[in-house]
Amino acid sequence: MSGRTQNVNNTRFNAEAAAWDSNPGHIRSSENALKSILHHVPDFTEGKGKDIDVLEIGCGTGLLSFMLAPHVRSLVGVDTAEGMISAFNAKIGALPNPETANLAAVNVLLEDADDVHVQGAAAALATRRGDSRASEHAPHRFDLVVSHLTLHHIPSLPAILETMFQSLKPGGWIALTDFEDFGSDALFFHPKSKREGVERHGIKRDEIEMMIKGTGFENVKVATAFTFSKDVDAEDRLPERNLDFPFLICLGQKA
Repeated sequence: MSGRTQNVNNTRFNAEAAAWDSNPGHIRSSENALKSILHHVPDFTEGKGKDIDVLEIGCGTGLLSFMLAPHVRSLVGVDTAEGMISAFNAKIGALPNPETANLAAVNVLLEDADDVHVQGAAAALATRRGDSRASEHAPHRFDLVVSHLTLHHIPSLPAILETMFQSLKPGGWIALTDFEDFGSDALFFHPKSKREGVERHGIKRDEIEMMIKGTGFENVKVATAFTFSKDVDAEDRLPERNLDFPFLICLGQKA
């Protein structure tokens, strides 16, 4: 991610972090993403979710993270916005027993599967659950990588897909949800005031499928996950109105 793009995004999300979880649309889209992940990822449909470790790219305040955590063994979230990670950690601190939480978050731009921040968080969670052999498993690899509404902010999708691939154990999956570039109306997902820092207005179905396959993933599938309705601002002689935005789930397995 370019320095300017990252700074623009971090400035915006730091400013929005405190109120992020109070937005009904944010909650609704995360709930829909969770349902789609639980429906499409084999570990969950086969009843093996409690045995898996998850990496979440662009975890934000942890809306999806905290919804997914009860279904998995552990979850490490990463985000470049310090304000979002602070909100995430505050929610962990507010839990009845934060010292036993099965999730953690780190403030980092993830470009390397062996990133020390991610490795440290994964090792700490393993030790917390009583895995005496945690150090023997280094470097830590994950069973599932998820992201929600993050891909459209990332300049190089091939680069982040490669990092995801390297972060997975053999047999591990990616399950990535984001809104689809379905034509000119996809632009209106973001109001004008929030378009700086947005790399693309939605994900192109055929393009992301080719990228995932090109990274080396198998069992690749890109499908409509859900449709998200939202009010969009009046713009360019078009009135304020409600639009339906299709969301994709992008799946792939590391052999």
